[in-house]
Parts: sequence; C-alpha cells; structure tokens
Amino acid sequence: MIIRDETGSDISAIADVTQAAFANLAISNQTEQFIINALRAADALTISLVAELDGDVVGHIAFSPVTISDGSQNWYGLGPISVLPQRQRQGIGSALMHSGLARLKARGAHGCVLVGDPGYYERFGFKSVPEVTHEGVPQQYVLVLPFDGHKAQGVVAFHPGFSATS
Repeated sequence: MIIRDETGSDISAIADVTQAAFANLAISNQTEQFIINALRAADALTISLVAELDGDVVGHIAFSPVTISDGSQNWYGLGPISVLPQRQRQGIGSALMHSGLARLKARGAHGCVLVGDPGYYERFGFKSVPEVTHEGVPQQYVLVLPFDGHKAQGVVAFHPGFSATS
C-alpha cells in the first residue's frame, strides 16, 4: 500500500471511495464527497492523502483549517476519512491517520480536532475535553489532539465547505 498526496486524476476515485464508505452510515447525510470538493474548490484542503493498493485508490483522508473561538492559530480539522467498505479493518484507515497527522506536525500545526467516534479515534490520541466544543454536537464526539503541549479552548468552527450538499 502507498500513502501519497492526491493528484488531479484521483478526484473521481476519491469521490467514489468516500461515497461508498459513508453510504450505509446512519449518522451520515451522504454529503462527504461534496465536502471534499468544496474544500478543494476553496483551496482549503490543506492535506489530502490517498491510500493506493494495486494501482487503485482505496482510501482517503482530508485536513482543513479550523477556527477556535479563543483565537488559537494553526489548528486543523480532520475529515472526512474514508476507506472502501470491502477494504475496511485492514489497517488502511490507520495508515492514513498516522501519515496525515505526521504531515500536520511537520507543517508546524498546533493540533487537530474532529467530530467522530471516540472508540475509533482515541487510539490515535484524540480525546474529548470540556474546553473544546462544537455547536450542536454532543461533547463526547468532539475530539482534540494537541501537538507539543498547545491547548485550545472554545468553540470550533469547521470550514464553510462542511456545509456543502452537492
């Protein structure tokens, strides 16, 4: 498996992988592929990595800037992350996570935040902390990973691209 930056020729495959990964998730509005396109169009897709296996894109992870109401700078949001359903539970998502987080740290990021399942993301060091919230999301699903002791406090706002529906 190869983890690499997306290229222009990957855009359609990324949309297909993302759509397939979220198709049967009850918590999804099935708009994740539109979010990625909106982030890309706004030049807000800071890191976009694909997992390639035998020449095919089988996974994708995206990172984009977030704002935090305390003014914390250089924080990023993770998401969406997707792996083809038939390739899940094979370490592809973990490889994307590790590679993406390493790249964020190398860029000098102060931390990463996401909305997701604590049972999955805590293994990468993410935690729910009462000091960081996201409007309309139960606290236990707002997960934070500070780098190098940088802490943030306040309400997180993801890029407007996260509102994309088409």
